[in-house]
Amino acid sequence: MTLPTFTLRQMIEAGVHFGHHARRWNPKMAPYIYGKKDNIHIIDLQKTYPMLYTAMATTREIVAQGGKVLFVATKKQAQDIIKENAERCGQFYVNQRWLGGMMTNWKTVYKSISRLAKLNEMAEKNDYEGYTKKEMMNLKKEQEKLSRELGGIMNMGGQPDLVFVIDTCKEALAIKEAKKLGIPVIGICDTNANPEDVDLPVPGNDDAIRAIQFYSEMISAAVLDGMQAQIAAQGVKVEEMVESEAAEAKPAKKRTSKKAAAAAAETTAE
Repeated sequence: MTLPTFTLRQMIEAGVHFGHHARRWNPKMAPYIYGKKDNIHIIDLQKTYPMLYTAMATTREIVAQGGKVLFVATKKQAQDIIKENAERCGQFYVNQRWLGGMMTNWKTVYKSISRLAKLNEMAEKNDYEGYTKKEMMNLKKEQEKLSRELGGIMNMGGQPDLVFVIDTCKEALAIKEAKKLGIPVIGICDTNANPEDVDLPVPGNDDAIRAIQFYSEMISAAVLDGMQAQIAAQGVKVEEMVESEAAEAKPAKKRTSKKAAAAAAETTAE
């Protein structure tokens, strides 16, 4: 089991190196900028490469210990990508709108999730007996709204152990909540971002669809690798338990053979 690999060529083909217009830059991104072309900042992929690997290694380690990862990207071009890759590795996502308190006020969010579960059950069973047509329509609208906003975290069961964010500027509220709770954040930082806002910054284009797909696939693959490591670790424990039980069973076999021998001796004596 090893982390997925990638090359600088793949990063270039995905457009990871394209930053924003030079006038929109954040000076704190200066160490990660290679230069300018047509007044567009070019990100130094020699810096991005090891930082993305570090983010992937951290993801793998947290998942291998049973941790949960929350994928966050609400910009239009990232919504489907983030959902697809989170579901691919059995993790959780927010891709429509970050509701204030989604992590810091989990009790309130959980009430809304419970409401969604109830509405889903009603829809599955078509259990709208006693409701007027208008009330039924309102219930379905409520279900759709809650599903859009909370469907990706419905089965999360509590706060995540790691947050992966596309566009740290747009998802500032999610990052703020994670920092308040001490949850580590992996953030894709374009040239207009502040890399100090997140624990594990990854300098790169946060607008291009191919770039977003690239980051999401890498983190998703790291999650899957961490899950394999977790399963392997549990397998070792199971083997040890089986060996232990086998060792405890051996004396019992010996006692049985002694009894059998004694009975055989009595029979012979008779």
